[in-house]
Amino acid sequence: MPKIPIFEKKNVLVTGGAGFLGSHVCEALLKEAKVICMDNLVSGSLQNIDHLLRYPDFVFIKHDVNEPFDLAKWPELAKFKVQFQGLQEIYHLACPTSPKDFDRYKIETIKANSTGMITVMELAAKWHAKVLFASSSVVYGPRPKGDSFIAEDAQGVVNHLSPRACYDEGKRFAETTADTYRAVYGLDVRIARIFRTYGPRQKLGIGEMMPDFVVNALEGKPLEIYGDKNFRTSLCYMSDLVDGLLKLMNAEHNPGPVNLGSDQDILLADVAKKIIELTNSSSQIVFKPRLMFMTELPLPSIVKAKEDLGWFPIVRLEDGLKDMIEYARGQKHLLGAK
Repeated sequence: MPKIPIFEKKNVLVTGGAGFLGSHVCEALLKEAKVICMDNLVSGSLQNIDHLLRYPDFVFIKHDVNEPFDLAKWPELAKFKVQFQGLQEIYHLACPTSPKDFDRYKIETIKANSTGMITVMELAAKWHAKVLFASSSVVYGPRPKGDSFIAEDAQGVVNHLSPRACYDEGKRFAETTADTYRAVYGLDVRIARIFRTYGPRQKLGIGEMMPDFVVNALEGKPLEIYGDKNFRTSLCYMSDLVDGLLKLMNAEHNPGPVNLGSDQDILLADVAKKIIELTNSSSQIVFKPRLMFMTELPLPSIVKAKEDLGWFPIVRLEDGLKDMIEYARGQKHLLGAK
């Protein structure tokens, strides 16, 4: 393929760019690239990217990645010279992840992991763009017994006909799609297996718990845990996760799938207690029936991320919670509670 000219900066497409993680990725990329943020706003929000719209190197396109598109036909992208320069990188982050609304968005979820993934890979093949796919820890299946860490070579056991298979098996199929296009077209496709992440811009009222914990504590309302007192998880702060994604994309050699997340196992009830303490709240903790999409996941082995990317989480849980609390105090009326 002839060498494609790059005018000033590389062009980067971020699907799901108005979502929780996507908006932070867009923000980080603006330091080095022209960013095309694509989102159909099913689970994303314009509030997440409102502060980015003033930058000349940022353009928002409201579009469903599951539907075919030609970037060169959007007049607002003419300044990026897409018809000549095309794309240099694609971050495919688009996929609904609402525990409470999981059934409502099942078709959108399976499409994002199949049709949307193929659309992205076809676009990458056209411009020979590098791709980073946001996969998930769910490809490993539920947490196994014991405290062993899951490494990237684990096969995982996933029920492909379970009520949540459109996401779990969908992510596995998307990884297969990525690797198939790599093999056939020689594309450079990076796979990030993301473990639970928290931070500012998480949406309220959708079952993610962490943002609801913070806002409810500030309002003196009960902190609801969808599980029992033994519910354990790992939590990686947003800035660490975004740093890991960028390091994976920019790594000189493709290391294959990489776990990105915290390897510290914590009780969710202890997190809720810490939030109550930090907010000096009178809130109580209550336990509710477990949501289908909110399950205990494996703990990641992050040896590969440390060795191949020089990455590991550095934000302490308490510091991350303080940032969420400060954000919630300033933006509570804009957080999109349902």
